[in-house]
Amino acid sequence: MNWYDRVVLPYLIDFACGLPMVQAQRRQLVPQAQGRVLEIGMGTGRNLAFYDRSRVTRLVGVDPAMQMHRLAQKRSQKAGISVELMGLSAEQLPTADASFDTVVCTYTLCSIPDAAQAMREMRRVLVPGGTLLFCEHGRAPDSDVRRWQERLQPLWGPLAGGCQLGRDIPALLQEAGFAAQTQSAYLAGPRPMTFHYWGQAQAT
Repeated sequence: MNWYDRVVLPYLIDFACGLPMVQAQRRQLVPQAQGRVLEIGMGTGRNLAFYDRSRVTRLVGVDPAMQMHRLAQKRSQKAGISVELMGLSAEQLPTADASFDTVVCTYTLCSIPDAAQAMREMRRVLVPGGTLLFCEHGRAPDSDVRRWQERLQPLWGPLAGGCQLGRDIPALLQEAGFAAQTQSAYLAGPRPMTFHYWGQAQAT
């Protein structure tokens, strides 16, 4: 890992993930989590302040970026919610089938190398009737914006920790066997980076 990825990138990601419109998305989604909760791509712990502690019996967070765990632990203590952190990616989750009631995935699918495999793993670890709560930026519906996503990607990816601007979130959900209730819209900011999908999904 180079100096930029180790020292600079965690703070840039933390800043971007803490912008007001992003925090507003977290605020409406994360409190719905209940029971045994697995958060994919916990990062610096930006979701921790929004969990309803009275509804969560266990919280496990996975993220391969170990350099971000320190910030997540600090936010865990501030929020008064205990979290078990695992330094790994979501493509191979070391947990049993049907072991979580809720999976939370926010601003994460864009940077997982094999997002389709990660989605299959999320479905595997959910109990029957369990819920995936998701909020992701991704593939824009407008062809001119998609062209800009494609033009910017070679520069954007290395600067943003491998983030993919044009991931097709609805297609990933469907291919993994989820039935999703999805909302979508452009949020404030540059359109190639701000088309969002969010909602909840159950395994079909």
